[in-house]
Amino acid sequence: MLVLQRKRNQSIVINENIEISVLEIGADWVKLAFSAPKDISILRKELVEAAKVNQEAATSGVGSLDAVKKMIKKEEN
Repeated sequence: MLVLQRKRNQSIVINENIEISVLEIGADWVKLAFSAPKDISILRKELVEAAKVNQEAATSGVGSLDAVKKMIKKEEN
């Protein structure tokens, strides 16, 4: 993992076609802007994890309530 420090209005470029810019910085948050080709999917991690839990529940026969509980437990950790 590469860790970089950026200030407001600074950017990071990945593979010459993805740019991540810092727009605003708060006490415990940061607002980022992503510029990438349309064929690259950009999703929040919690959405990817929720989709994975839903897929696992659908294929394993686990009830949706159990899937939601599992997702909530992951977010709490």
